[in-house]
Amino acid sequence: MILAAGDEVFEWVNKDGASPFILVCEHASNVIPAALNRLGLAEIDLMRHIAFDIGAEGTARLLSRLLDAPLLVQKISRLVYDCNRPPESPGAMPEVSEVFDIPGNNGLSAEARLARVKEVYRPFHHALEGALDARAVARKPTAVVSIHSFTRTYKGKLRAVDLGLLFDRDPWLADRLVKSFPGANVQLNEPYGPKDGVMHLLNLHAAPRGLHHLMIEICNDLIETERNQQQWAQRLSMPLLQAATKLGEK
Repeated sequence: MILAAGDEVFEWVNKDGASPFILVCEHASNVIPAALNRLGLAEIDLMRHIAFDIGAEGTARLLSRLLDAPLLVQKISRLVYDCNRPPESPGAMPEVSEVFDIPGNNGLSAEARLARVKEVYRPFHHALEGALDARAVARKPTAVVSIHSFTRTYKGKLRAVDLGLLFDRDPWLADRLVKSFPGANVQLNEPYGPKDGVMHLLNLHAAPRGLHHLMIEICNDLIETERNQQQWAQRLSMPLLQAATKLGEK
């Protein structure tokens, strides 16, 4: 067992929201269960992007309020288990994140890896699956949008993109949002894309159900403060609300 009494794997925010969008924030938290002893990292390391997506949770919560959308938040750091990766992926429990070694993930036994799958990955995905099942039987129009952030500089390389709209099998939402942010450098499938293995959650839950879906990546220097999170939540809400009116169209 890695989780103790009181440890939470996920949180639903506004679960009964009326919006057709279900929002997901897999990389919201930098919490490491006490049993894992910070994975051998210093406290300052848990404030870095390696542990969580800076600004993503605050932006997602504000967007949930503006859209009246349910939001599923991962409450355990992606360094323990990245719920946007399948169990067989090296990135699910990374031994290295960016340029940082993660000592507590080095040389994990099969039993230790399985414990994290059972205690973190499966409950999180079961929560999303259950919500989508409930909406399906109620015949509610639904689309899934995941909210992430990325660093301006990665492994010494400067990124010019401000906002990335990521998709694999379904460009519908990306096509509708790409021209909605004047003054921002908006790119499709940047700074990541399907080739980087980042579409697991959407390909697992949304694509097989025929639901429109999108991953939104915001450069974290744009959403570090609550004020900037509010600004970007507002900017994102308008084109998403417009797209919502077209969700039932084929």
